[in-house]
Amino acid sequence: MANATPTRLGQNLATGDANALFLKIFSGEVLSAFGRENQMMNMTTVRNIQNGKSASFPVTGKITADYHTAGNEITGSTVKQTEKLINIDDMLISSTFVAEVDELKNHFDVRSIFSNEMGRALAKKVDKHLLQLIVKASRSTANISGDTGAGTEIVDADADTNMTSLIESVFEAIQKLDENDVPSNERYMVVTPDIYYKLANVDKLVSRDFSANNGDFGKGSVVAIGGVPVIKSNTAVESYVNSATDSATGQNNDYLVNASDVVATIFQRGAIGTVKRKDLTLESTYDPRRMGTLMTARMMVGHNILRPECAVSINKS
Repeated sequence: MANATPTRLGQNLATGDANALFLKIFSGEVLSAFGRENQMMNMTTVRNIQNGKSASFPVTGKITADYHTAGNEITGSTVKQTEKLINIDDMLISSTFVAEVDELKNHFDVRSIFSNEMGRALAKKVDKHLLQLIVKASRSTANISGDTGAGTEIVDADADTNMTSLIESVFEAIQKLDENDVPSNERYMVVTPDIYYKLANVDKLVSRDFSANNGDFGKGSVVAIGGVPVIKSNTAVESYVNSATDSATGQNNDYLVNASDVVATIFQRGAIGTVKRKDLTLESTYDPRRMGTLMTARMMVGHNILRPECAVSINKS
């Protein structure tokens, strides 16, 4: 009995490398999934580094102003300075192995499904760490003693059930950011889907009598509160929990926090910093020893708190 001659879907013009076309498709799908699912990275201060294991961000205190007395020498005032160090975590990786025999017998393409899931997995992990850091930032002291640079926690006992109360707390959070001299642009509010859709039932947020372009009850959408965009994040469901006892293996920055009482976070881009040593990299390699294809997606990044005064959390207790 003669062996079958399979049509290798990854070959270019039926010759050469059996994976020549797969890598292009695979890479595009992973990048697309990561870009679609990752919400938090673009809400942080990002720096790319070419070498090293960490990056330093300078922090400068405020300069005072006073009236000059005629004839007195102007000697200048002391400006306190410090730095925030962000380490690179170990390689963050998502991978799968597709056996050739299984792929040949399978009646549908699994690579596109797997590649989407890999991009989603990386995006979710990054978002989770960043949201946990926002909570930690809201509980952190000022970088420089004497500055109005501490994070803010607002206690609202029924914020998860009473949306009128939550909205009042959101405006209190926005006011606190203003009082801390936090830039008014690039501010964000992140909530779970549960809270988001409860807000979508509040007339003030979706009625054209109050705002012409702020939301749509029919579409279940809320655009902003007090000028701050409201971001619905499914990752927040896993982030606003107690992760303090989770494993920190591979993490060279401290992300673990008890956020079980957090209902929402409001922050500005300067709250968190992200350092990239290696951006998202994709590989699809056929392994003749194991008769299958190893698909990997990986990146080396690290995150940490930069300016606590840019972060506010609204908690039930």
